[in-house]
Amino acid sequence: MTLWRLEWLRLVRTRRLLTILAVYAFFGLTGPLTARYLGEILRAVGTDGVEVTFPKPTPADGIAQFVGNASQIGLLVVTLVAASALAFDARREMAVFLRTRLGGVRPVVLSAYAVNAAAAVAGFVVGAACAWYETAVLLGAPSTAAMLAGIGYGSVFPAFAVALVAFVAALVRGVLATAGVALVILLLVGIIGSLTGGGRWLPTGLLSALGDVVAGAAAADYLPALVITVVATVLALGGAVVLGDRREL
Repeated sequence: MTLWRLEWLRLVRTRRLLTILAVYAFFGLTGPLTARYLGEILRAVGTDGVEVTFPKPTPADGIAQFVGNASQIGLLVVTLVAASALAFDARREMAVFLRTRLGGVRPVVLSAYAVNAAAAVAGFVVGAACAWYETAVLLGAPSTAAMLAGIGYGSVFPAFAVALVAFVAALVRGVLATAGVALVILLLVGIIGSLTGGGRWLPTGLLSALGDVVAGAAAADYLPALVITVVATVLALGGAVVLGDRREL
């Protein structure tokens, strides 16, 4: 059995793939629904005598609701699933088995990365497709060109997040430690981007690309973040392989 098939079977038989797809699909369907009826819900539970007025929701609001949830809960699930596969040194018996028979961690890291990154990207695309459909039904059809551009940008970020998990897994031991450190790094990058206004240059800027482009932002604004994210992904994978080979059990 090849490493690629092993990773695929582990992802499918443990239902981790199903979990990723289900989480993104859930938020894709409920995000536009929340945007459509949030005002009515809040008015219904509001205080008597107090009039609450909300602007009419737009297609951009429905997509933004999905993006907000996908960038939080969806990313958390992806990080945990990726950490469980890439932090193989946390299981000493498996680490010894793989290292002594393969002569290096490169095939292990790359196969685990490719399979889990593909699952993460598939989850985001499925969720975005669900959000697109639900938004068109409830709020009006968003621009096709904007949706396709935003989905393209947004799909790159989960692949980067999984690469970051691979790099962190070569530095620390343990699934939870790997996931936790990776999430903290992503959070810090997002905070730096917000405080400095440099989000369009950072990988986390791709998180909001789908919602922003649908709302009217120029798709070309996110090209710097796309280039930097691709480069960072390659560097993170390279670092994971180098550090993984140097680690002692």
